[in-house]
Amino acid sequence: MAMQYYPQTAYAYSESPAPAMAAGNVNLRHYWHVILERRWLVIAAFVSVFVLCLVYLYKAPRVFEANTRIQIDREADTALNLRDVLVNVGSMDQDYLQTQYKNLLSRTLIESVIKKEKLAEDGRYAKSVDIAAEVAGDISVNPIRMSRLVDVKVQHTSPQKAKDIANTLANEFIEQNALQKQKKTLDMLFFLQNQASGLERDVQKAEEALQSYRVRSKFASLERDQNVIAEALSQAQARYAEAKSRAQVAQSTVDQLDRHVQGGKPVEIFPPIAVDGQLKNLQNQLGTLESDMAALRQRYLRRHPTMIQMQAKLDDTKKALAEAAQKVVATLRSEAVLAKSNEDIHAQLVTDWIERQTEWNKAKMDYDVLARKAESSKALFNLVLGKMKEVELVQKDKANNIRVIDQATAPLKPVKPRIVLTLMLGVFGGLAIAIGLAFFVNYLDDSIKSQDDVETYLRLPFLGYIPNIKSNSVVERDLQAHLHPQSNAAESFRTIRAAIALGSKANKVRVMTVTSTIPGEGKSLVASNLSIVMAQTGLRTLLIDADLRRPSVHKAFQLHSPVGLAAFLTEKANVVDELVHTTEVPNLDVVCVGATPSQPSELIGSKRMIHFLQEVSKRYDRVVMDCPPVSAVSDPLILSAMADGVVFVTKFNKIRREHARKTVQRIQDAGIHLCGVILNDIDFEGRDSYYYSYYYYQNRYYSSHYRGRQDAKEAKEAKATAEAKAKAAKTAPAAEPAAAATDKKA
Repeated sequence: MAMQYYPQTAYAYSESPAPAMAAGNVNLRHYWHVILERRWLVIAAFVSVFVLCLVYLYKAPRVFEANTRIQIDREADTALNLRDVLVNVGSMDQDYLQTQYKNLLSRTLIESVIKKEKLAEDGRYAKSVDIAAEVAGDISVNPIRMSRLVDVKVQHTSPQKAKDIANTLANEFIEQNALQKQKKTLDMLFFLQNQASGLERDVQKAEEALQSYRVRSKFASLERDQNVIAEALSQAQARYAEAKSRAQVAQSTVDQLDRHVQGGKPVEIFPPIAVDGQLKNLQNQLGTLESDMAALRQRYLRRHPTMIQMQAKLDDTKKALAEAAQKVVATLRSEAVLAKSNEDIHAQLVTDWIERQTEWNKAKMDYDVLARKAESSKALFNLVLGKMKEVELVQKDKANNIRVIDQATAPLKPVKPRIVLTLMLGVFGGLAIAIGLAFFVNYLDDSIKSQDDVETYLRLPFLGYIPNIKSNSVVERDLQAHLHPQSNAAESFRTIRAAIALGSKANKVRVMTVTSTIPGEGKSLVASNLSIVMAQTGLRTLLIDADLRRPSVHKAFQLHSPVGLAAFLTEKANVVDELVHTTEVPNLDVVCVGATPSQPSELIGSKRMIHFLQEVSKRYDRVVMDCPPVSAVSDPLILSAMADGVVFVTKFNKIRREHARKTVQRIQDAGIHLCGVILNDIDFEGRDSYYYSYYYYQNRYYSSHYRGRQDAKEAKEAKATAEAKAKAAKTAPAAEPAAAATDKKA
C-alpha cells in the first residue's frame, strides 16, 4: 500500500549514475569551510611557526653593517687590446666593472684583510674551518645603478670591527689595483718592444716578396683597371657570337633546302634560289618558249621542222635553268661550310683568350695575397708603434682609476635580525603553512560529508540529513521524533520519510531494511525514528529488531521480554502476536530479538523468516527492520533480499568513500533496491556548522515557531521519561537473568 498523502509525481530520484565530480563546484566558500573544519590544526601550525620566529628573534645575535663607497672609473687604454676593434666601449666597460666587483670578493684580497685586521683571533671567525669563506659571507658588493659607484658592505657583531674591515678592504683593493696596473704596463711595454722589432722585419720581407713577384710575372700589369687581356677576351667573344649566328643561319638555309628537295618540289621555286637574277631570266625565257610552243602545236604536227627546232630551244632552256639552280645550291652549301669554319676559328680565339685570362687571374690571386700580407704587416707594425708610445706615456702616469668616495663609519643600529620583517614573515609564513597543511589534510580526508559526496561517489539518491542529538540516553536518541516532535532531528526524519515516499518505486516499498557500512553509524536510531514518523502519519507500522547479534531496539523502547524474533525463528513461538509489543507511539508496534541465538545467519535465511515477513506484511502498512552493518556480517544482504528496499545510513565524516562505495556495490550486486542514503550525526550548531549552516538556520527558523507552545509539554514529557528510566532501572536486574537463561537454552 503506497502512502497517499504525498503525490507521486511531485518528486523522484533518478537511479541513473551521477556524473563525474565537476571541478567548477570548488569556490571560495568551500576553501573557507575547509579552513574552519581544520581550524585547530591551522591555529596550532600558525602558533608553532610564529613561536619559532620569536625564538629566532630572541636568540639571534645583533649584527651591524658598515658601508664604504668606491668609485671605479674606466681604465685607460694602456695596453694593446685587440678586442677594442671588435667590442664597443659600453660592453667593454661592463665587463671591466663586473670583473672588479668579483675582485672585491677574491680570496687573495680577503686573506690580506684577515692578516691586517687579525680576524683569525676574532670571536666571530675563530672557530671557522675556512675563515676566508666566512669573512666573504659577511661582505656584499652592491653596484649603484647607472653609475660607476659601488657600495661595499661588511656585517659584524661589533660595529667598530665592521667599520675597520670595510675600510681595510677598500684600501687593500685600491693598492692591489695600482700594483697590478703598474706591473701590467711594464709587461706590456716589454712585449710591445719585442713585437715591434719582429714586425719591422716582417714588413720588409713582405715588400721584397711583392716586388720580386712583379718581376717574375710576364704580364704588363696586374691591376684590374689595366687588364688588356680581359678587354681582348670581350672583343673575341663578341666576334665569335656574330660568326656563330651567321653559321647557324647558313646551316638552317641548307637544312630547309634539303627538306624542300626531299619533298619532291622543284629546286627553282625554293625562296633563296628563286630570287637569283639569272634564274629569273631563264624562267622568263622558258615561259615565253612554252607559250610559242603551244601556239605552234595548233598549226604544225610534232615532226614538223619548226616544231623540232622549237622543242630543241625549249630543252636547252630547261637544261640551262637546272644548271643555274644547281650552281645556286652549291653556293648556299659552300657558304654554310665557310660560315661554320669561321665560327670554329673565332671559338678557338675565345678559348685562347680565356686561358690567358685564367693565367692572369691566378697571377692576380698570388699578387693580392702578397699585397695583403704586406699591408697587414705594415698596419700591425704601425699599430704596435702607436700602442708602444701610449704605454710609455701611461707608465709615467701614477694616477689610479679606483678611489674611495666615502669611508665607512661605525653603525649605530643593527641590521639583523630584522624584527618587523621576521614577524611579518612569521605571520604570513605561518598562515601559509597552516592553511597549506589544512588543505593537505583535507585532500587526504576522503570521508563522506555531504550530499555531493553521496550523489557523486555512491551514485545513490540522497534522502536527507540527521542532526547530532545531544543526549547520552538511548531512549532520548532513538525516540527523538516521539519525545520531541518539534525538534530539528524530528523534522529531519519527516523529511527523510517524504523523500522515501516520493522516491523511485515508492509505491512498492512496504518492507524496508535499515543498514550501514560499519557499527556505530546510527542505523538503529534511524530505524526507530523513521518508524515513529511513519506511524505518526496514520500508517500501521512495525519495527523489527533484526540484529540477532547486538540487538538494541528493546533498550530504546524499554522492553525486556525473552520472547522475540529469535524465539519465532527457532520455533519456540509460533504465533506472531506473541512477539509483537505495543508502544506508546500510536500505530507503532515493535518486535524485539529476545534471547540472542547461537546461529543467527542460518535463522535469518530460514523459511521461518520468510514466513514471518509474509505474515507481518499482511497486517501492517509499513515494516522497518533494523539490520546489522553490511561489512560485518551477511545478515543484512539476506534480509534486504527479502524486503522491498534498503535505507543506507552513513555517519558524517566517518566512513571513507571507497569503503562505502564497495558496501553499496555489494548490495547492488545482490540485485537489492536501494531507496537512498541518509547522512547521520551532523553537528549543525558546532563542529560541522560551516558545512550545513544554511540547513541549521532553516530548521531554527521553523522550529522557533513551536518552541513557545511546546516548552511546557516538553517539560512534562521529560519528567515522564525520567520516571520511566527509573522504573526501567529497577526492573532491569530481574529481566537480565531471565534473558540470559533463555539465551543459554537456545
